Amino acid sequence: MVQLLPYAVASFGPALLLGAGAIWGGLWAGLGILAMTVVVFFLDKLAIEQPVSAATGHRLSEALGVMHFVLLGLAVWSVGGPLPLLDKGLIVVGCGLYFGQISNSNAHELIHRADRWAFRLGAANYTALLFGHHTSAHRLVHHVHAATPRDPATAPKGVGFWRYAVRAWNGGFGAGLRAERQRHGGAWLPAPYVGYVLGATMSFAAAASLAGLAGVIGLVTIAAYAQLQLLLSDYVQHYGLERAILPDGRRAAMGPAHSWNAPQWYSSAMMLNAPRHSEHHMKPAKPFPALELDGETMPMLPRSLPVMAVIALIPPLWRKVMDRRVDRWAKTRETALVI
Repeated sequence: MVQLLPYAVASFGPALLLGAGAIWGGLWAGLGILAMTVVVFFLDKLAIEQPVSAATGHRLSEALGVMHFVLLGLAVWSVGGPLPLLDKGLIVVGCGLYFGQISNSNAHELIHRADRWAFRLGAANYTALLFGHHTSAHRLVHHVHAATPRDPATAPKGVGFWRYAVRAWNGGFGAGLRAERQRHGGAWLPAPYVGYVLGATMSFAAAASLAGLAGVIGLVTIAAYAQLQLLLSDYVQHYGLERAILPDGRRAAMGPAHSWNAPQWYSSAMMLNAPRHSEHHMKPAKPFPALELDGETMPMLPRSLPVMAVIALIPPLWRKVMDRRVDRWAKTRETALVI
């Protein structure tokens, strides 16, 4: 449990602060935002190496999955409550960041678990944020076609984030639906997508019962901001990298060279090692505390994942920072080509 303490502090801490902000207002929500931005930025600068652990982290992940609903309910309720407008704005921004960076990383961990309870909890986390189709698109499309043009979540070199975001959202929904139709005998609306639609409807109904129209608006705003964070993660972690085409026409297997990684310890702890992305793609079922980095075979981002996500919001700056790195990696790694 000691080895999981950094993950617990970094992931639970902001949720507790944001929850306090939703109930009492004041500085709490602002502190939650600072905990996920300024505090992370400076703690990442400390020369601390996150040890690889044999712990699974399953109970921590499940606890975060349950807390997701508590915090979302509090946030929606507070938007329709008597708090000052500034406090409400801070709660929406803070929860959008939390659900997009931390809860997304945790739901991602859950949907890769073999046991049905954990998988359904992760799918429900995404569905509550009106993004349930990501459960299907991520597992059945992204993990099959990542680092190829067939993956809507892989950004070709030169494509800015805002153009990518529209393609990735629409493409992920459609590609996930087609994959589920194949798995369910060609059904027009396969069972998982029925669940995503019903779950989103329940999320809207719960928001309306908690805070009326204001609650529904709050839910949509928080969900949209959280989805933006998720799309930013995919964009940054796969930008410009493509698997080689083998002599027989097939794509090379997904390897260490096909995802961007970040070694910073605290942002990695906060995001349950999501920035250790290469090994996750090679071993999707491997628990997050056990994921490893190799600077020789895995491309590394010049800054932490949250910082790179901010840079990606400004496409000219992003291309200035990243395009030369994509080219350099393509020249030195036969399996990392430029799209």
